[in-house]
Amino acid sequence: MKKFTLETTVGIFVIIGILCTAYLTVRLGKMELIGSNFYTIQARFSSVAGLTNNARIEIAGVQVGSVSRISLDPERLVAILDLKIHKNIPVSEDTIASIKTSGLIGEKYIQLSPGGSDILLKEGDMLFETESPLDIEDMISRYVFGGIK
Repeated sequence: MKKFTLETTVGIFVIIGILCTAYLTVRLGKMELIGSNFYTIQARFSSVAGLTNNARIEIAGVQVGSVSRISLDPERLVAILDLKIHKNIPVSEDTIASIKTSGLIGEKYIQLSPGGSDILLKEGDMLFETESPLDIEDMISRYVFGGIK
């Protein structure tokens, strides 16, 4: 009888340990098993130099989402970004998406500047007002080689 109680207690602790490990894996891995707290919109940029997947998206310095995918439109030869935004953050159709840099040589991120329109973007809509990143290398080379006076 004593052996059965010990085995049952150990079995319960093992099951609890496995459940805790699974929970932490899902939470720390930011996996979405049931539903999603995000919606995805797209943005078209002429250049996304230096921007990576999972780059943060900010409004007024507060992170509101991340870049979920970067692809190339083969017809127009422009970059298409899938922006994953928290569901409770509305994005109007005239919002401007700019690629910015943290610090002088920091990582790139998307800055959303809200517009004044009452029309809100929904899942899968396209954001047309975009600003590509400033290419510092190009500016320096033009200055050094006489392109800028």
